[in-house]
Amino acid sequence: MNKSDKIVDTKPADRPVPRAGILDIAPYVPGRSKATGGSKLYKLSSNETPLGPSPAAIAAYQATAAKLEIYPDGSAAELRTAIADAYGINASRIICGNGSDDVLAMASHVYLGPGDEAIYSKHGFNVYPIMIQGAGATPVVAPEKDLTAYVDGILELVTDKTRIVFVANPNNPTGTYLPFSEIRRLHAALPSRVLLVLDAAYSEYVRRNDYESGIELAGTAPNVLMTRTFSKIFGLAGVRLGWGYGPAEVIEALNRIRGPFNVSAPAMAAGIAALRDRAHIDAAIAHNEEWLPRVTEGIRSLGLDVTPSVANFVLIHFPEEKGRRASDADDYLVSHGIILRAMTSYHLPNALRMTIGSAEANEAAIAALRDFLHRTAR
Repeated sequence: MNKSDKIVDTKPADRPVPRAGILDIAPYVPGRSKATGGSKLYKLSSNETPLGPSPAAIAAYQATAAKLEIYPDGSAAELRTAIADAYGINASRIICGNGSDDVLAMASHVYLGPGDEAIYSKHGFNVYPIMIQGAGATPVVAPEKDLTAYVDGILELVTDKTRIVFVANPNNPTGTYLPFSEIRRLHAALPSRVLLVLDAAYSEYVRRNDYESGIELAGTAPNVLMTRTFSKIFGLAGVRLGWGYGPAEVIEALNRIRGPFNVSAPAMAAGIAALRDRAHIDAAIAHNEEWLPRVTEGIRSLGLDVTPSVANFVLIHFPEEKGRRASDADDYLVSHGIILRAMTSYHLPNALRMTIGSAEANEAAIAALRDFLHRTAR
């Protein structure tokens, strides 16, 4: 054996080792996108809009193809101006990201570190604990009441170590929301050093008089950051585009760690066009207004419980009976080409989340659920 053939005893210390705690993080699992049966696939697992993106957004995206060798504007100035015009806010206090997840990650890495804590509700978005642990901090899970974020439960968990409170409003995957009076009560009771992050990804769908997305609070309070996405009502999930709005000091801090070109030119072009196509946005709102109650009542008529939702999805609860549980329903639906979202990772093992899809998809899902329940009732 010569030198080149020598066997080296490789130990963990001889190779890159992740920081303590990284391998304890449960990775995010997206909704399933493939089924095993059915003549047609109905994907209702990821809360995507059935109307797709605005034709103007598609055209704007395609128009960038001739300049793909050019770096995008790192400051996203035109996109921030379009957002500011659409929502009546200050463009200098907007930060754009590769999806709103990017903005959530920036906030976590800026304001959290080892020894810190961040709070989120029990059935809150699964990305929160990933971001918290990724920053080296400790996630603290607050109880909910009726599958809704519970302000007093959150406040009871605030300690000297708390640095961020994450609230998705409306919440994914439950579809429930907090009236803005409760958000204001939460904010007023938090120490000024705690950043309140209001994740308003589904805000465009809400049609309740007591709801606000958080724009006004983020525009006036020194410790509130609101995040939004183009993935839902705007139909741009595939290009990954989101934004945040907050105090100048917070936005400045986030910009210091933001990737220099974290939003692509095609995404920015599509986002600007989507914001300006009000007719398409209104059509998406109208579709959801029609079908959210129809789907809810249609599923309840089958004898299943549905959590009241203000978003573009519903949470369906199944009986604790062999052959009729959520996992049984999921297997049956998938075999018939219908994909809903299993909720085991959200501590809701006997529930499925269904996106409000096209009329055809909604009716197909309800019919398949009816067949499943009738089959298991025999």
